[in-house]
Amino acid sequence: MDLSQPTQANVEFMIETIKTKLRMATGAAMQASSFDASKYEDLKDIYDMVTSKDRFSISEVEAIVSELGRLRG
Repeated sequence: MDLSQPTQANVEFMIETIKTKLRMATGAAMQASSFDASKYEDLKDIYDMVTSKDRFSISEVEAIVSELGRLRG
């Protein structure tokens, strides 16, 4: 998938991938539609970091979730 463009479809793809990768129990509360394309680069940075690692500590997951919360519209 070409993630170079800040489209809503790309936002949805990245959010779903992040939720799956982190096995987020609260994933249902994080809807891709809550994220604005103006925060695309920040979201892409989180996506890139999440997809580059196999495992996350509890504190890392909490930090990622906190950052995602900050990016929500």
